[in-house]
Amino acid sequence: MTQDAEVIVVGAGPAGSTAATYLARAGVDVLLLEKSTFPRDKVCGDGLTPRGVKQLIDLGIDTSESDGWMHSRGLRILTGELTLELDWPDLTSYPPYGVARTRHDFDDVLAKAAVKSGARMLERTTVTGAITDERTGRVVGVTGKSGEDRRPVSFRAPLVLACDGVSARLALSIGIEKNEKRPLGVAVRRYYRSPRHDERYIEGHLELWDRADPRNPKLLPGYGWAFPLGDGTVNVGLGMLSTSSSFRSIDYRALLRSWLDSTPEEWGYREENAVGKIGGAGLPMGFNRTPHYRDGLLLLGDAGGMVSPFNGEGISAAMESAQLAAEHVLQALARPEGPSRERALNGYPRALADLMGGYYRLGNIFAKAIGKPKVMRAATKYGLRVNALIPLVYKGLSGCYDAKGGDGVDRVISLLAKAAPSA
Repeated sequence: MTQDAEVIVVGAGPAGSTAATYLARAGVDVLLLEKSTFPRDKVCGDGLTPRGVKQLIDLGIDTSESDGWMHSRGLRILTGELTLELDWPDLTSYPPYGVARTRHDFDDVLAKAAVKSGARMLERTTVTGAITDERTGRVVGVTGKSGEDRRPVSFRAPLVLACDGVSARLALSIGIEKNEKRPLGVAVRRYYRSPRHDERYIEGHLELWDRADPRNPKLLPGYGWAFPLGDGTVNVGLGMLSTSSSFRSIDYRALLRSWLDSTPEEWGYREENAVGKIGGAGLPMGFNRTPHYRDGLLLLGDAGGMVSPFNGEGISAAMESAQLAAEHVLQALARPEGPSRERALNGYPRALADLMGGYYRLGNIFAKAIGKPKVMRAATKYGLRVNALIPLVYKGLSGCYDAKGGDGVDRVISLLAKAAPSA
């Protein structure tokens, strides 16, 4: 078989570019296929918790403010009756700050790091499916369309990394379906010029209110966020989980406008201050597509359903999965083809399960609970007033805790994650 690369990486988002960078730095011949051209936009909240910042630092990316990153010192939680400002925890595992940057810039930074490290990137190349060996069923390459003329193309390699996002075309092409019992999220966001653009707290709105009629305010479904970007704008959006009864019947763009029209006018979240259109995206959560490795194909990031059911963050998990995938691919390529190489590759889903599995099982249970409005209302009204619970809630929801060692709160979260039943 003619080989076009040692490893093909499909998708140059955070997962794909991170994996390609690590592999290329280790001397692997990597072909990185991207359907768009850089720089390009992506619907996202644009913010990273310290867990995501660690991945940037591990990759060697300069996360300083002078290099264009907006730093956050913590999270501001807002309900209808309560506002809490909580600094990021002081941990061994993660730095004490978060960052924000538009995906227009963020993904470009990571893709350039991959190319600089030696990965060969082909843009305007849309992968449509996997090539499998007729005899063994093993994935040995990909097919797609490339260039402005959308000409048919195919590329071959012993290993393929699926980093193709929520569409998961590669996984579907070999019969890896999603688990409908796992939560799915939908998010919409828009940019607004706002005097709040340089605030040091990212915001999580646990209750969304429509106050068009002050005498009869309405609690809207979902949760909201605001991520200051330091460039005069704020990324403001909302999300909803499939566990909510309103999930399939709501007009998300209208919901966003109803909520924002009820926020204080001085915040600037009004139509006249909007920059660009409202964008929407699906959030595949809680390992909703497995196995994460089968017959030469590894699933990374959104393709493997790795968005956190607790907070909707997917970038950190995407980059974490990429780091793990690169480690196991390197070990596999150092072995002869056959059973020994397969043992190395099968270590990837086990390592993912060890890192995220228990936490996501706990998150899946959490997602089911907050899908019920009464449960969510009680949690925000009473739970956030118990000072002893706040560190547990904060660390648990953000995923920023020391899994090994740490304080009593960290140990409680780790124990809960291990004890959580399969969801």
